Amino acid sequence: MALDTKKKNEAADFTGFPPETLKFLKALGFHQTREWFEDNRTLYLSAFKEPLEAYVLAASSACKAKKLPVFGDPRKSTFRLNRDVRFSKNKQPYKTNGGAVLTRTGAKGSPGIVYTHISPEGGFFAAGFYHPEPDQLAAFRQAIAKKPQKFLAMEKKLAAAKLEIVDRETLKRNPRDYQEIDPRVEHAIRMKNFLTRRPYPDKLLHDGPKLAAAVADFAKDAMPLLKWGWEIIG
Repeated sequence: MALDTKKKNEAADFTGFPPETLKFLKALGFHQTREWFEDNRTLYLSAFKEPLEAYVLAASSACKAKKLPVFGDPRKSTFRLNRDVRFSKNKQPYKTNGGAVLTRTGAKGSPGIVYTHISPEGGFFAAGFYHPEPDQLAAFRQAIAKKPQKFLAMEKKLAAAKLEIVDRETLKRNPRDYQEIDPRVEHAIRMKNFLTRRPYPDKLLHDGPKLAAAVADFAKDAMPLLKWGWEIIG
């Protein structure tokens, strides 16, 4: 992936998110109406959408400098604030947090992500495989069962960077076809997601170069997990 001259300049110009970013997201939580959102569209653009797109370019540039195989596209890699309420009990129309991903293709749907979460409740970076397709999850489990040492070695590399794989949706029991499994990887066989994360302080949001460098450092530390998954699913 090569950034064109214009995008390189935009990445270099990213100074960070303004102080209004978290204030806007917090206010949005209190004013969950289309009318309020439209009245504050200018603030939405200047405090959220435009800096988020600039951040994607800066983060991509920082990862490229470290020769990491992930990047993003300002339009394809960012998440909208609008919520899909069709199948949700929560009918609030807007999310109160934002985010963007870097992937091998620059698209959100590409498996294996480096994600940045922006929220008044606290931001964090995350990386790995979130809600993998059924065939991908099956392939992960087969690989863990057949080559437990490889999975454990990957976990050890993450631990050296003070990272661990976490899953809030893990099964309580082993899947049906994995009753007899190396006890050292039983926790992994039960996972539905393979993710690692690292929080960052709010003040980092307002320093563009440091934020971009921080996500690149995190991506480098999380790369053993990403490479493990990519090798399995191709």
